[in-house]
Amino acid sequence: QLQASGGGLVQAGDSLTLSCAANARTFMTYGIAWFRQAAGKEREFVVGFSRKGDIAYYDDSLKGRFTVSKDNSKNTVYLQMNNLKPEDTAVYYCAGTNLGSAVIRPPSRPQDYDFWGQGTLVTVSS
Repeated sequence: QLQASGGGLVQAGDSLTLSCAANARTFMTYGIAWFRQAAGKEREFVVGFSRKGDIAYYDDSLKGRFTVSKDNSKNTVYLQMNNLKPEDTAVYYCAGTNLGSAVIRPPSRPQDYDFWGQGTLVTVSS
């Protein structure tokens, strides 16, 4: 239902854009968010859209460097990452939630998401 792509090996300070493609029903019904998981760490919320799809909520520590957008014609959510740092190295996942409260604000807990894309690895070298 979700397919993430766009990861790769970059140097510190570079930019990278990830894509999360969904089918039309998923794109219109579910709140879609990006998470990341570094080796040995828990999965953490990066940014997500409400189920209404009109507002994006960011993790405060990433706002300013990361920007999320969506293309309704392509049923795709993008994550633009600028000024990447080695600590951004992680597997990045997109996920979908049908949680009622997500109509207003996407949840930040992984367990509140119903399905996940396969993940795409981002490696930032120093």
